[in-house]
Amino acid sequence: MIRWRRMSGYNALWVPGVDHAGIATQVVVEKKRERKLTRHDIGRDKFISEVLEWKDQYGGTILNQLRRLGASLDWSRECFTMDEKRSKAVPEAFVRLYKDGLIYRDYRLVDWDCTLLTAISDIEVDHLDLKEETMLNVPGYSTPVQFGVLISFTYPLEGGLGEIIVATTRIETMLGDSAIAVHPEDKRYKHRHGRYAIHPFHGRKLKIICDAVLVDPTFGTGAVKLLHQPMIQMTLRLESDIT
Repeated sequence: MIRWRRMSGYNALWVPGVDHAGIATQVVVEKKRERKLTRHDIGRDKFISEVLEWKDQYGGTILNQLRRLGASLDWSRECFTMDEKRSKAVPEAFVRLYKDGLIYRDYRLVDWDCTLLTAISDIEVDHLDLKEETMLNVPGYSTPVQFGVLISFTYPLEGGLGEIIVATTRIETMLGDSAIAVHPEDKRYKHRHGRYAIHPFHGRKLKIICDAVLVDPTFGTGAVKLLHQPMIQMTLRLESDIT
């Protein structure tokens, strides 16, 4: 189409460019290393240098195929998403969008890979619904890992007024708990509304709140633990060690 438009007198441009493939390239380059050193051992600059070497060796395959096909590209503009110009353009674009109020920054739960030690996107995650305890093989682990287990534990109430039991599949995230939610119509907890539980590790007061949307009174204990947002990143980092 570009060649046809150019031959028809249009000022048409096709810029040759290749993407770095993010996590996939990172994994391939790390596996290719002869020494037992990770990217963290050698440092960011050295690892990026190795990624660029790998790109020069293998990443040119697509562009070479386009050349052999006789595609009408402007080869003087060839670019790569991690080259100097593009690396400067990306943060510049995000800063401008942020200053213009078109994007925002906030604390959010992320998909954290405990082996790669990095966040990954939703499309890079395989979602699996489990109905019972299941042992699954996980990359980076020598033995199967336990999933699908609902763990119940007790929080004491302030003033020695009893206790409240919550259930979770991720017990390690209790380090960041800041509140407990119950269904407003759940008769088991009506006398607990507005009271406080005490976190056993650091003494933080966890308010018992009501939420008819978030809480399913028929699931688990009917009491849901809530994470404190600034604690999320710390908790996620801890998961790799605890798990």
